[in-house]
Amino acid sequence: MSPVAARLPLAALVPFVLAALASLAALLCFVGAGALLHPALSDPMAGLAFLVSAIALAGTGAFPLVFARLARRDAGPQPPPGA
Repeated sequence: MSPVAARLPLAALVPFVLAALASLAALLCFVGAGALLHPALSDPMAGLAFLVSAIALAGTGAFPLVFARLARRDAGPQPPPGA
């Protein structure tokens, strides 16, 4: 297992991947290619909805990442009492 995969919890990886997919869909809608996927995606505001969703998903993925980092820091070597 690579060191990056060991540091990235699954609870953070899934929202980050979904955020990347949502941002890709937002880009398609902003360019005007959303209508190729579905007629409802021809409106540029659909791209804005995908963009907001991508930002929210990235923020959701950041929480487990921060918690894992804090847990690693707390589990590290502790100084002896009284030092």
